[in-house]
Amino acid sequence: MDHVMQRSAGRFITQLQGYKAFLPSHLPVDPPLNIDSEMQMLLSRADRALGRLDGSVQSLPNADLFVFMYVRKEAVLSSQIEGTQASIGDVLEVEAQVFDPERPDDVGEVLNYVNALNYGLERLDTLPLSMRLIREIHAHLMQGVRGQHATPGEFRQTQNWIGPSGATLKTATFIPPPPDALPDLLTNLERYIHQKDTIPLLIKIGIAHAQFETLHPFIDGNGRTGRLLITLLLCERETLIKPVLYLSYYLKRNRQQYYDLLQAIRHSGHWEEWIKFFLCGVAEVANEATETARRIVDLREAHRDLIVSHLDRGAANGLKLLESLYQRPIFAVADVAEILSITPQAANKLTEKLLGLGLIVEITGHKRNRRFRYQPYIALFTED
Repeated sequence: MDHVMQRSAGRFITQLQGYKAFLPSHLPVDPPLNIDSEMQMLLSRADRALGRLDGSVQSLPNADLFVFMYVRKEAVLSSQIEGTQASIGDVLEVEAQVFDPERPDDVGEVLNYVNALNYGLERLDTLPLSMRLIREIHAHLMQGVRGQHATPGEFRQTQNWIGPSGATLKTATFIPPPPDALPDLLTNLERYIHQKDTIPLLIKIGIAHAQFETLHPFIDGNGRTGRLLITLLLCERETLIKPVLYLSYYLKRNRQQYYDLLQAIRHSGHWEEWIKFFLCGVAEVANEATETARRIVDLREAHRDLIVSHLDRGAANGLKLLESLYQRPIFAVADVAEILSITPQAANKLTEKLLGLGLIVEITGHKRNRRFRYQPYIALFTED
């Protein structure tokens, strides 16, 4: 007999092969969420924290320069939840074409996440957040990496399952809906996202993310796609002007609780606990990201002062190079020559001066083809 859950969170349906797949109820949540005083307080705190973050990023000298690192931090952390080893330093080095045989080979997955997010944000100008856009983002996410055999950009036609490594349909922790149930459920999710109602945006985003993870509509890459959905919704609704919330930091730090709370929705209809956890995470990470923005401003001012007081005639080029480092924190002397349209000799001299001021460090240990890193800036984003 099918097991019907409280609050119609959904039901487990026995399939012909004997396993039980979960069929979630349509959204909106019914009966509606109990937005008690604790949830109202958490919502208010998360809203305020996001407002502060958005304001502090808009006050940065050139917000787009700084978004570069926020996006990479989120990409690294979201990918690490799925088991990748690559760090933010690995990603920056690959982008700067620094060869290192010791580097983890999963950097490509993180770079795909960066590309998928940037693609999604650009595409929002011409296409609302829809299942079509989610498929396009997934195609970018899975291009040429682990799981690329898993039909990038296509919703699954076969049954998948969630469980520890080596789990089968018999031993899975959770079995999402069968593929023939997906079109209807995905249409319902898309309609819910765009429905005009009085549900506060952050609560709606938390519900949409959990429902997406329950549907698990792709063979692979569902966790990362579902977390991209959070950022894209915040930006589409202009709660954040720029994608500067690395929520995966919180989800990675509380990974087991994250999974347990999603399971509690499926088994017991416990949406409230998940939403409170989600709101706590938004507030915590938004406050951390705001602090990072403040430290970026302080760092930039201190380094501009250092360049102006020590470089005399070369100060103008020094300042111009400094600005470029926020978008290219690992560089070669040839890059300096190109950015500033100066000779390789002049570029080398300027680089040596920044090295002497302690603004940059050399990372290859070579005499030739040296690469330099704007270490104090990268350090602001390095994971604990």
